[in-house]
Amino acid sequence: MRWSKPLRLHLGVLVVASLLCTSMPIIWLAFSRGSEAAVSAGMLQMREMSLRLIEGYRNTLQGGTEAVTLAATLPQLASPPPQDMDAKLEFFLEALRNLPAATSIYTGYPDGAYLQVINTQRRDVRRILAAPDGAAFAIRTIAARHGPAPVSTLRFLDAAARPIEERSVESAFDPRERPWYRQTVQHGGLLSVGPYIAGTLQLPTLTIAAPLREDAAVVVGLNIHLLTVSQLLNARAISPRARAYIVDDNDDLIVHSDPATMQRLLAIWAKSAEAGAVAVDTTTDGFDTSLETVARLRRDPAFINGGVARVEIDGERQLVQVAPVGVSGLFGDSVAAIVVPLEDLVAEADRLLLHNLLIAAAFLAAGLAASVLLSRRVSRSLYRLADEARRIGDLDVSEKPVSHSLITEINTLATALAASRHAISQFALYVPREVVRRIVNPEGRAIVRASRRDVTALFTDIRDFTTFSERNSPEDVVDTLSAYFEILNTIAERHGGTVVQYLGDSIFVMWNAPVEDERHAENGCRCALAMKAAVDALNAQNARTGRPALFTRFGLHTGPAVVGSFGAISRQQYTAMGDTINVASRLEGLNKQFGTTILASAAIRAAVGNRFAFRPLGLVQVKGRAEKVDIWELAGES
Repeated sequence: MRWSKPLRLHLGVLVVASLLCTSMPIIWLAFSRGSEAAVSAGMLQMREMSLRLIEGYRNTLQGGTEAVTLAATLPQLASPPPQDMDAKLEFFLEALRNLPAATSIYTGYPDGAYLQVINTQRRDVRRILAAPDGAAFAIRTIAARHGPAPVSTLRFLDAAARPIEERSVESAFDPRERPWYRQTVQHGGLLSVGPYIAGTLQLPTLTIAAPLREDAAVVVGLNIHLLTVSQLLNARAISPRARAYIVDDNDDLIVHSDPATMQRLLAIWAKSAEAGAVAVDTTTDGFDTSLETVARLRRDPAFINGGVARVEIDGERQLVQVAPVGVSGLFGDSVAAIVVPLEDLVAEADRLLLHNLLIAAAFLAAGLAASVLLSRRVSRSLYRLADEARRIGDLDVSEKPVSHSLITEINTLATALAASRHAISQFALYVPREVVRRIVNPEGRAIVRASRRDVTALFTDIRDFTTFSERNSPEDVVDTLSAYFEILNTIAERHGGTVVQYLGDSIFVMWNAPVEDERHAENGCRCALAMKAAVDALNAQNARTGRPALFTRFGLHTGPAVVGSFGAISRQQYTAMGDTINVASRLEGLNKQFGTTILASAAIRAAVGNRFAFRPLGLVQVKGRAEKVDIWELAGES
């Protein structure tokens, strides 16, 4: 009889031996290298968070640059106010809504005319303008000059651009004398100006300006006040004593994240404004003791493109991150610096290190008693993993916590199963769920092979989507399409359809494959009507929130097609091919010709009988098809 002992004895001996053999080296390594690891972790954390901080500032400048560049191409801005006011205001208001960090956007003209739209959300701006309650924007207008002191008009609008109040303000303000106008006209292209004292709000500001493409004497500008930049550079998320600031090419301090330091800078600007100065030279003396170090680092060839240095300032070790913040050739000589005391970053790591060492010692003592219980836990873990494997085989891929065991191999297996579950769940996002179920099931793989069967195909498309994409940022387009697709995908699944493919702004939905559906034509009609109703409701909501409408067209056809997996050996796609699919796609495009929303073929009408109301449109020649197609407009259910 062969020798054997229970699992608990084997595991008990292994656990005790492993703990004794590994605990001492681990504790020694933890103590000897823990400090350096804590410093490295702190540096990594600081580097990642500071780069996100600087990237946020760059994104703000990039957004302003794109807005000014786009405005410079608008022909409506070439005429001075009050001409084309509606078009000018519509663009300026939309630009400020999309750039919350921008304070104002404006246009100056060679005859002294001026149009400025100001974001009045900030408290100091509201105070300076004496804005009424509910005001979200202020519009300052100066008509062409016919005298030494023209009268400027100041109008206030609410968030929906409805007028609240209008007043006349006498001012000697001449845009042609401002730095942004003179330098832009002289330069003849996109440039950055500042910091300098803004004329309307009398606050220090940075400006991005460009001449109009049709008339180089007309200048478009966008202001970002220094106090806003200071808020963008808030570094307290890194540590309570962390600070961030920006210096120019002369190493003069422009903006600082510390509120007290920023108030000192603003006080200097205020005194200069009272003295009539447009710009001032802010000295670095006394503002931050790290400025000299930053000035030295930025000229070091090793930091020409930015980096992190460990230095000693005022007797304390500090981490200094320097990075250029130029965007599109603007602000090219400015550098952002983030300074963090090293102690702030490693203090928590040191505490965690000691805590982990205490836990390791406790585990060493507890391991002797836990070895007896470990075998039972191993058995339960193995059975639990086997059950999870069976659920994955049944395509139950809902996210669940990863099973945990004291045995590394079991944890590895649990992690692998979780990764498999996650991979299959992600796979199901791109391939119809029923297709995934049959692919992962060895007995069902033959079902996804290409075969001929009757299907109902539905194609959708958004009218004038190219124009919508051109007028909105890629982020807004993606957000809008994601919400739109979520609505249509839910409706398609509710009506038994399979979303085969997303084609840009279009969706291809199919019935009777891979799941058989005897009423596939009827379900396709109901799905199209439900989608139209949902899009109409979405457009009504978008109209209330000021977002653009998404007018969707639908094409519906039923007939034979070849359905299955197509493609190369290493890459395939589940789809349908044939004349039925092509006709459905062409019907969607014919909506533009007939001014309709849902077009269906005579085959659809014949398949659903009297259950739906149709309007005949006659025989139409479809592109790429020799025979004409009898088309009908689907109006609703009978």
